[in-house]
Amino acid sequence: MQPKKLRELSDAELGQTVVDLRDGLFRVRMRRASGQLENKMAARVARRDLAQALTIQVERTRTAGRGGQA
Repeated sequence: MQPKKLRELSDAELGQTVVDLRDGLFRVRMRRASGQLENKMAARVARRDLAQALTIQVERTRTAGRGGQA
């Protein structure tokens, strides 16, 4: 998912997206461990997407802690 689209989500939607991405990464890891994963890049993409979502979530909590000042 593009970071621009992640930034447009509300806090609740972003939180749900993080949960979904964690679940997706778990499923990719399980498929890789069982030998059913055909796309080797799937794990890399899943990790990157999760990292982007978590980064945006942390940015929001930090700016909220400062009173909205950037």
